[in-house]
Amino acid sequence: MERERLESLLGQMTIEEKVSMLAGTDWWYTVPVERLGIPSLKMTDGPNGARGEGGKSAVCFPAGISLASSWDTALIERVGQTLAQEARSKGALVLLAPTVNIQRTPLGGRNFETFSEDPYLTTRLAVAYIRGLQSQGVGASVKHYVCNDEEFERFTLSSEVRERALREIYLPPFRAAVREAGTWTVMAAYNNVNGIPASEHPYLLTEILRDEWGFDGVVMSDWFFSVKSTAASVNAGLDLEMPHPQWRGEQLLQAVERGEVTEATLDESVRRLLRLLDRAGLFEQPEIAQEQAIDLPEQRALVREAAAEGIVVLKNEGQALPLQREQLTSIAVIGPNAKVAQIMGGGSARVNAHYAVTPFQGIRSAAGERVQVRYAPGCANHKLLPLFDVEALLAGSEGAEHGLLVEYFNSDHPIGEPVWQEITRSTEIQWSSKMPGNVDASQFAVRATARFTPQESGAYILGLVSAGLSRLSIDGREVIENWTKQKRGDTYYGAGSTEVQATEHFEAGRSYLLSLEYAGSAPLAAVHLGCFQELPADAIERAAALATNSDVAIVCAGTSGEWESEGADKVSMELPGQQDALIERVAAANPRTIVVLNTGSPVTMPWLDKVASVVQAWFPGQECGNAIADVLFGAVNPSGRLAQTFPVRLEDTPAYLNFPGENGRVYYGEGLFVGYRYYDRKKIAPLFPFGFGLSYTTFGYSNLRFSASEVGPDDTLSVSIDIINTGERAGKEVVQVYVRDIQSRLQRPEQELKAFTKVPLAPGERKTVTLTLDRESLAYYDDRAREWIAEAGEFEVRVGSSSRDIHASATFRLTSTERWRV
Repeated sequence: MERERLESLLGQMTIEEKVSMLAGTDWWYTVPVERLGIPSLKMTDGPNGARGEGGKSAVCFPAGISLASSWDTALIERVGQTLAQEARSKGALVLLAPTVNIQRTPLGGRNFETFSEDPYLTTRLAVAYIRGLQSQGVGASVKHYVCNDEEFERFTLSSEVRERALREIYLPPFRAAVREAGTWTVMAAYNNVNGIPASEHPYLLTEILRDEWGFDGVVMSDWFFSVKSTAASVNAGLDLEMPHPQWRGEQLLQAVERGEVTEATLDESVRRLLRLLDRAGLFEQPEIAQEQAIDLPEQRALVREAAAEGIVVLKNEGQALPLQREQLTSIAVIGPNAKVAQIMGGGSARVNAHYAVTPFQGIRSAAGERVQVRYAPGCANHKLLPLFDVEALLAGSEGAEHGLLVEYFNSDHPIGEPVWQEITRSTEIQWSSKMPGNVDASQFAVRATARFTPQESGAYILGLVSAGLSRLSIDGREVIENWTKQKRGDTYYGAGSTEVQATEHFEAGRSYLLSLEYAGSAPLAAVHLGCFQELPADAIERAAALATNSDVAIVCAGTSGEWESEGADKVSMELPGQQDALIERVAAANPRTIVVLNTGSPVTMPWLDKVASVVQAWFPGQECGNAIADVLFGAVNPSGRLAQTFPVRLEDTPAYLNFPGENGRVYYGEGLFVGYRYYDRKKIAPLFPFGFGLSYTTFGYSNLRFSASEVGPDDTLSVSIDIINTGERAGKEVVQVYVRDIQSRLQRPEQELKAFTKVPLAPGERKTVTLTLDRESLAYYDDRAREWIAEAGEFEVRVGSSSRDIHASATFRLTSTERWRV
């Protein structure tokens, strides 16, 4: 839109219309001004899919930590392009992604959603993601600005961070998102930063974001509890309160009348919102498309590729991997994550995936018909009881469709005639403010019924969790009461109950009528009905016996979106349940034991020296099992590298003494020394270092050279090195360049990642890799002078395959000191 037309629209708006645009409506939408032809824009959650609002299925890509472990910016850009297609299929033109907060601790609840502990790696991946997304006409909302690095007291906690750490560690991904990628929007965080809410922080939102970086896009709040004020948030530069006015609307009108907010300030925010609508093409095509579930072969292929590229092989003794089909007759697939595809973490990053391939399915398919693939669970690892298998449910009392028949009532009890009914294929239901039919979101009740026919006789544990009131009956007999005696838990962002359980004995082939009743009010309305057949007391021994009688044992262990989720941090680095004991026992039974981990962050591995191989598969998206099998059987030579240091124990971690915080504050006491910077400085050996990962081939490094031995501040230094594939398989090496300031006026880390690239090489092939360093690669931030400094002197360039595996190093000299502010 031409500037004159935009200004003309702005000039025709009333104060009331301007105020109305500064808060959202109906959960995902901006407010239109129909009188002037100003349309509404729809957004949707990301970052590993486009969630939508109507429950339509969607592509589920690998989680952020999985994508980051690929170290492949071209791949990430392709993922961004496909996510734009997905967002459009849900009628949305802004995707709330990527998440670029820094992993301070392995216990961070949303570590899986973020990229890395390192600001440079995070920056390069974020830029690629945003460029891919926005190249297809869908805007990014880079989040959460800033220092939203844990879930403990996340709405009110103050992140107490010093200026150097803020500038060097936490702000760089946001800065690059603005200055390099041109992100359309930025999402302000829930937390406070140094005592001031991030959503009304003049220093962050105006001085840095607008004035220093020149951001001309929209700053929006996180949903609900991010905004803490009316005038202060508007004056600081928060343009849009989501999802609807809590501090704005009438309160903002009154603030304008009292002179607390000027009309010129309103105009600036509205102008930015109009610019966003224009960038999205809404003035030319204002209609919001209906949501669709589009499952394309090329999207499936990209998800599978991305998942495999992010898988990291951590151990591979005796060439246990890759598996050779022709040498196998039997495989034991063991563990709680074997027949459950742990494809994503919990919270707003969840999508209703088109499908999910389990590790068991992927391994069985890859093994072929000649190899016998058998299964034993060994133990459980759920936090809440797993959802019912929908294939064992027939909706209603007499229906033939799989799922639950859900009847809605506009009252506080499910009585009278329902106002709406539908069938859902999940025993977990969540409601937002957008309700089906004419259901009243402010107060509604539900009756969900189905006939359950178990395949096996035995004792089953049933569990009920809800944000709202709930109870369960079987054949008219109440078995779980979670209506009058609820106890608050940490489910559903802290609004849900603890799980109430009951044990029932079911007979195989017999039909049981389940009736679930619920009452609550949106948007924090949800219910989770779980069912788990009790494992035998000797489940671990049965798994070990299966391993003994198999050529190879694959233990699929890890966590899930229950343990790693928005809303709560992890309490431990240990694998939940009896998984460590299971792995130990299986490894004792079969020395060729391979452990496949589905987690979003590091875990302890007390059994590490007893197993042959460890494969870190993360939360790899809907192609989970296929991607794992691709790596296990060598269809893909693993090239993933760790984007977060794996410590030996929690006590070794940088934030150990400063997490999660107390009395409303968390001190970033480690300062600059986040991740590998801390382990380097303290000389602590990690379990696996940052940047580490094994391949089925080997690589050699030689002939490190520079374009010059001395450079000035305005010069770039070319760093070249020869890489050769010395093995017998094609593979990819991640070449990592770290820079060390040999002598500095202020304290600096021992080394910092400043360049990397992923290089494909055929067996015997040699390539010259050239990467560049500039003044920003050499600089630190002086918090007293409030400027960046690239200080004259000697620098060491260290090239390697991880932060602890340096193959070549050399020095050069910066001839003069350069200082700059922006």
